[in-house]
Amino acid sequence: MRSMIKLPEPTLLFGHDQAMEDPRDGLTLFKPLDEGKIYGIRAGVIGTKEGIRRYKDWVERIQKPIFDLNDVGDPLIHRPFFPGFETVFGIPWESQPTLEIQLPEGELEKHLFLDDKYQRVYKTVEVYSERIIQAIRQEDAEVDIWFVVIPENVWKKCRPKSFVEAALRIKSADKMPVKRAQTLQIAPSLFNEENLAAIPYHYEVNFHIQLKARLLEHKVLTQILRETTIAPHEFKDQFGRLLRQVDEPSAIAWNLSTAVFYKAGGRPWKISDVREGVCYIGLVFKQDERNPDPRSACCAAQMFLDSGDGVVFKGAVGPWHVPGRGDYHLTRVAAKQLVGLAVDTYKYYKKEPPKELFLHGKVRFEHEEWNGFRDAMDSSTNLVGVRIHDESYLRLYRRGRHPVLRGLAHVRDTRTAYLWTKGYIPRLQTYPGRGVPKPLLIDVCRGKAPIETVLGDIMALTKLNYNTCIFADGQPVTLKFADAVGEILTAGPIKDVTPLPFKHYI
Repeated sequence: MRSMIKLPEPTLLFGHDQAMEDPRDGLTLFKPLDEGKIYGIRAGVIGTKEGIRRYKDWVERIQKPIFDLNDVGDPLIHRPFFPGFETVFGIPWESQPTLEIQLPEGELEKHLFLDDKYQRVYKTVEVYSERIIQAIRQEDAEVDIWFVVIPENVWKKCRPKSFVEAALRIKSADKMPVKRAQTLQIAPSLFNEENLAAIPYHYEVNFHIQLKARLLEHKVLTQILRETTIAPHEFKDQFGRLLRQVDEPSAIAWNLSTAVFYKAGGRPWKISDVREGVCYIGLVFKQDERNPDPRSACCAAQMFLDSGDGVVFKGAVGPWHVPGRGDYHLTRVAAKQLVGLAVDTYKYYKKEPPKELFLHGKVRFEHEEWNGFRDAMDSSTNLVGVRIHDESYLRLYRRGRHPVLRGLAHVRDTRTAYLWTKGYIPRLQTYPGRGVPKPLLIDVCRGKAPIETVLGDIMALTKLNYNTCIFADGQPVTLKFADAVGEILTAGPIKDVTPLPFKHYI
């Protein structure tokens, strides 16, 4: 059974039960699926004086239509104009935030130039996190989402490979070898001062990931904004060129506005033709690089319901990593516990077990862990395991100027197929990508389901990313954010995290 098929483009459901292919078309014509909160976006903003000003100016700009034009002044088909926030989402977003925290002058500079990267990132994150936590504890006003506005120096100096120029370096106090800090995490010292000095070395050297991780237990929703993203025209070199090339203004407005609406409690859209009672779970693994045991890894499950809602469940940290192979596999007990959390939550919301549950992973499931997944299921649930793998060797070419169509599939047999989730999109009249599109290798490695059904589901799940407002992704949402979720869950010694909505991790 070898055949080439073209899957229809999945549609999304918006307000008034209307379906469209492109989320920007649906939002413009019919507004979002959920009406949103009548009071609009209650925003908290933290940043420098100039950063807060740039945030307010940007919010003012997106209240009006934003057009992207080509060289001759015509609208770009693949970049639909942004009509304005309230016009699209039907709720207000005032430029004056509900809560505003202005960082003291020079506060960031005291930490951004420390020569020790662990202390540099930890203390810079603390400048923001401690003030946010203090505000939610002491202020009566409620905030839906916190906007963390960061200068470009925070972005440049607070990443794993960042460095500080020799002339600007500030010597860090209480420096400690990383291995010593790792030892203290397992076997604390009798001297509390040494334990405290080791804390910065227990966290990931990444501002974005560490901030998300340290705010998880407080259930704080954040949107990190680089000043150069919302005000690129204010940052130019001596020749008048932008210091950083960013997306067109309409694309930035679409992406950030959709993410903010979702994080503030509304669903912009959902898959229109999803089957009743279906549930999708993406498995997440991340090696714990700070643990002396190379097999130590964190596991998690991302569950997505037919309603479009997503929840993340953290599993146990254990010897799940297989050194040399790069694979991760659970024991039967751990597999049952992890997926059992997701199934119990599904029953809580739906009052019955799922009719179909699709487990998405990057590797094939071993016999022991698959039995653990089955132990967590009701007998009435059809459990299907699907391996989704980036295929690096297969390419398809077509005559003419355009690559293959998105949605093309080469079905090898009843259980495996190559699926092109990237390619030429007739609605956009272009291929929004670079290079020759690569397919995904789809393998129904456990359980039974028609291969065409599995391919159609994966196509639909590439359109469920609320963190951006684009036609589609190349990966289904079940695996799209797997690395990001894993990194946040292993970013430091955070306490056990209760199941939280997916929005906390993006």
